[in-house]
Amino acid sequence: MESGDRGDKRLYPDYMSEILIVIFFSLGLVVLLSLLFPPPLGREISFFSAYQPAPEWYFLWLYQLVRYFSGQWAFIGNIIVPLSSLALLLSIPFIDHGTKVSRNMAIAAFALLFGSFLVLTLFPLIRI
Repeated sequence: MESGDRGDKRLYPDYMSEILIVIFFSLGLVVLLSLLFPPPLGREISFFSAYQPAPEWYFLWLYQLVRYFSGQWAFIGNIIVPLSSLALLLSIPFIDHGTKVSRNMAIAAFALLFGSFLVLTLFPLIRI
């Protein structure tokens, strides 16, 4: 019996042709769907209004610190406060020694950091 009699397939050209057919069919389907259902372009741009950049939501708390600490206090608001917040966040595992008092101090430190992050992030989003 030869290899062709048992129905064995070889990688080239048997499987290669099947794979190429599936690839071309999938690519054609994606192109067809993208032409039939184009994505929306988003909001319209007005060239006559002033551009007011806004950061993404995860940088809003830093943006608020920049707005609150301006002028000669900029170094404190832009460098000292974020670095001290990061230092406090990283020190929380070392504050908690397993006792009730240290556990409450660690929870209070986390609540302070998380609360300030939430307030500084959500405050610019809520326009009253």
